[in-house]
Amino acid sequence: MATIREILTAGHPPLHWCAARWALRALSLPYWIAMHLRNAAYDWRIKPVHRPGVPVISIGNLTVGGTGKTPGVSLVCSILRQEGMRVAVLSRGYGQLAEGGNDEALELELLHPDVPHLQHPDRVQSAQLAVEELEMQVLVLDDGFQHRRVARDLDVVLIDATDTRAAHWLLPGGLLREPWSSLRRADMVILTRTDVASPQRVAELESRVRRANPHIPVFHAVHRPRGLLTFPDRLDAGGLDRITEALAFCGIGNPQAFFRQLEASGVRLLDRRVFPDHYRYTAEDVRDLGDWAASYPASTPLICTVKDLVKIQTSSLSGHPLQALQVDLEIVEGRPEFVQRLLRAAGSTAGGGS
Repeated sequence: MATIREILTAGHPPLHWCAARWALRALSLPYWIAMHLRNAAYDWRIKPVHRPGVPVISIGNLTVGGTGKTPGVSLVCSILRQEGMRVAVLSRGYGQLAEGGNDEALELELLHPDVPHLQHPDRVQSAQLAVEELEMQVLVLDDGFQHRRVARDLDVVLIDATDTRAAHWLLPGGLLREPWSSLRRADMVILTRTDVASPQRVAELESRVRRANPHIPVFHAVHRPRGLLTFPDRLDAGGLDRITEALAFCGIGNPQAFFRQLEASGVRLLDRRVFPDHYRYTAEDVRDLGDWAASYPASTPLICTVKDLVKIQTSSLSGHPLQALQVDLEIVEGRPEFVQRLLRAAGSTAGGGS
């Protein structure tokens, strides 16, 4: 069954998908009006904006999911922690699990156990807690571009270079949460997955960004496989090189990007399964995955994302090894400038700040 993302963004869609797209695009106008009024309320100071008292770095995007936001947050946390700064991540906590925290929080906790992750719908309250009780020096807003109640010192927006032009309609007719003109309030843009997009497409996106914000720095980034992770925390850096074929599944915002990453790494996918974004796996789901794996030779591995592994929490299914592809966001064009701007906003003397 096709996902809503495929229906909205696939190239050369069938006729009934086209009909669905145009029906949804008709609703993009009232959505734009609502977003315009909301942003105007913040621009005109009708809605209050709260300043926590410490530097705030926002990592966000223009579209719904799948741009590489979590690896982006991880990258920022790594840079700031290397400078010895006390950092906390604030997020809304969409899709929280019964035991508390969602898949993004569990993934970041695995990658950065020394970085507190506060999840609450009221991020103003979370910011106050992080500053007053945890004594954090820098706050990182996860998915913060649209969350304007918290003032920020640096607004970083990620844009997936592999998204099709059809994706760049406003919700619900496309994936855009805000129009491109909203980039006027951004401080930096990172184009992700530039290695799998055509140079013409990357140049086209850069041009569109600069039409909205002529002087904004634009950085290029790729999703670099770091290795295969076995639950709970054993990373095999060369594990992917030893796998020629596998089964793959995921419950993330952009599943096709995950599958393409595996195939680009030389893994032939015998079969694949897609679950909704932030999917909560049940015991029955895990049994079904085990039955699926059991229909293939015992040496066939299953590969998922880290977000899936931290929820399933096992190292094998029906005797088949289960591993997660761990991916880092690597800035390949302009990294020194990116780090300098980040540290300056965070108040580090290494970044030229006070």
